[in-house]
Amino acid sequence: MPQRYELLIFDWDGTLMDSAGVIVAAIQNACRDLDLAVPAGKACRSIIGLGLTEALTALLPGLPVSDHERLVDRYRHHYLGQDHAIPLFAGVARVLPQLAGRGHLLAVATGKSRRGLQRALEHTGLAHCFTATRCADECLSKPHPAMVLEILEDTGVAPQRALVIGDTSHDMLMAQNAGVAGLAVAYGAHDATELAACAPLAVLNSFSEVEAWLARSA
Repeated sequence: MPQRYELLIFDWDGTLMDSAGVIVAAIQNACRDLDLAVPAGKACRSIIGLGLTEALTALLPGLPVSDHERLVDRYRHHYLGQDHAIPLFAGVARVLPQLAGRGHLLAVATGKSRRGLQRALEHTGLAHCFTATRCADECLSKPHPAMVLEILEDTGVAPQRALVIGDTSHDMLMAQNAGVAGLAVAYGAHDATELAACAPLAVLNSFSEVEAWLARSA
């Protein structure tokens, strides 16, 4: 079967790494540290994948900008204390090198900072799998298409030959805005109903389903 998608652009948190729950807990603990109202878990999950400024504005619209840095510092304290122990989803470490070996180019478009992604790549040993990466502190935030458009430019791949794989509506809307197909996973931050509303090619419930879908359709 001819290869349909030359370039596979993965989100990181909630798509490759099982980190959504840790992110939610770190946000909530940071709010407790500053005696702020603690947002519900669903609200915290809704902003996963956004750039930092956009996430804070959406989650805590009444928080003065002058307090953002303190909140970010506390969030990093709670998250970085355990990020080295956050696991990849089952199968990720095996499948990504196989995809690259079959001729796919792999990339990452993430709401993480560059420093955060670098730490994750070092901890997981997956840096060699990716041809291009973009982070939220380098580009306009999802759902703006900048990350995808820059990755397309870096790799020289046409939009119709690229596929975005992610766990949030932000990922799917970013793909739409870039003129690229989207494949949604419902095992991360956003639920299947929210993802389906963005009209992805499919909504999958495990990384093993991602592996099978890519083998069959990519």
